[in-house]
Amino acid sequence: MSETPYDDRWRQTHLGRLLGHAMRRFDERVLQLMAASEQAPLALAHLAARDKVGAAHVHITRHLPLAGARLTELAQWAGMSKQAMGDLVDQCAAWGLVTREADPLDARARRIAFTPAGLDWLAAFRAAVAQAEAEFRAAVGAEVATVVALGLEAYAGGA
Repeated sequence: MSETPYDDRWRQTHLGRLLGHAMRRFDERVLQLMAASEQAPLALAHLAARDKVGAAHVHITRHLPLAGARLTELAQWAGMSKQAMGDLVDQCAAWGLVTREADPLDARARRIAFTPAGLDWLAAFRAAVAQAEAEFRAAVGAEVATVVALGLEAYAGGA
């Protein structure tokens, strides 16, 4: 009895895997741009250049509102455990990116907020994201980039 070999090529090409690869590539490019940014605080740019700032640190940059947030909120928005986010916040606080301050609504709670250097980092992040998006558009074409963006927005909004 001869068996047909199981075709598992789908594991390399399914949409979830492709989205994961694309997101990692995009985040890596943003971090490369951050490392070379004259807008980013020098110490943080040096950390990015030495691969000390990773995609996990981007979660704070991506999710922390300008008004600040509690650790539990930040962890939830980033899809991380409170402990993992706490470790990232500790590291980013040591780098001068964020600070923990008293929560005006709850004396027992602390809010994480950007420092002035963190706001500079955020501005450099915004510029790096814009450049990475422009590079994506150049690589796939404006029409495809628009369709991808609209499709991702619709899919993410339907969750």
